[in-house]
Amino acid sequence: MAARGTEKSRVHSNYNNDYQTRPTSSDPSPYGYMGSGGSSDRRWLSWLIPLFVVVNVGMFAVVMFVNDCPRKNRGCVGDSFLGRFSFENLRENPLFGPSSLTLEKLGALEWKKVVREHEGWRLVSCMWLHAGVIHLLANMLSLVFIGIRLEQQFGFVRVGIIYSLSGFGGSILSLLFIQQSISVGASGALFGLLGAMLSELLTNWTIYANKAAALFTLLFIIAINLALGLLPRVDNFAHIGGFMAGFLLGFVLLIRPRFGWLDHYRLPGPARAKSKYMVYQYILFLVALVLLIIGFVGGLVMLFKGDNGHRHCSWCHYLICLPSSKWSCQN
Repeated sequence: MAARGTEKSRVHSNYNNDYQTRPTSSDPSPYGYMGSGGSSDRRWLSWLIPLFVVVNVGMFAVVMFVNDCPRKNRGCVGDSFLGRFSFENLRENPLFGPSSLTLEKLGALEWKKVVREHEGWRLVSCMWLHAGVIHLLANMLSLVFIGIRLEQQFGFVRVGIIYSLSGFGGSILSLLFIQQSISVGASGALFGLLGAMLSELLTNWTIYANKAAALFTLLFIIAINLALGLLPRVDNFAHIGGFMAGFLLGFVLLIRPRFGWLDHYRLPGPARAKSKYMVYQYILFLVALVLLIIGFVGGLVMLFKGDNGHRHCSWCHYLICLPSSKWSCQN
């Protein structure tokens, strides 16, 4: 999740992308992913996603060390046994974490710092910071459930690219619409993995069985997570930006050969597939690639010109907070 200020909600899911593929050859796939199906297709060893988890946990420890609540404030949570790693008062941060000032100091996403003071590195650094233990646990559990399966199927290079660019895209959209508070969290990257799972299912539609059930399940999980982003103090623009980036990247990076391609060399000439991919896969690839370039370049240009996304979308504020008698969306 991408937390704004020091508060955050409990977001994300443990969708497992457990699609069933139609069996083809018993020979292992020569490709670095599932190929066109088969129980013996090559599986990658997942090491990048566990490394991401370790880095995020390590960064949280560094943040808490720098925060050193007992030296600056009174009423720190757990100061008797956690020492300088104790949490800020729950009125300051109900997620059991550091202060907003510490997060800002160490790389939280903030419009003024990025645009006016040219600290563009914050577009990336904010992905590795979390507002508290609850925030960190929710995101890391989601990352394990979603990311490991994707890395096993498609390898660390493609999953790493999707994760990183989705988080970057989420940061860009967040700053275009949220310019008065800070934001931290890996949720843009996590939503990017969910978006990539959806586009992977769509672009490789012909090689899957039970695809309708898989599509419904995935759409339901995505809808629930985006709906939770409508709660106050949750950076839903990071969620949406990450999801859109990951969705488009899935069409580019997670494309699989058409059904039966791995066995085409064994068939007589007239029976062989003429193309490795279906025509619609090529079309989706090109459209997604063009939209990715337009989105990233256009977003960065708008951001560093100091533009405000709300000027171009008068109703977009409803994407981040729905008014209710239980809370206010004014801030």
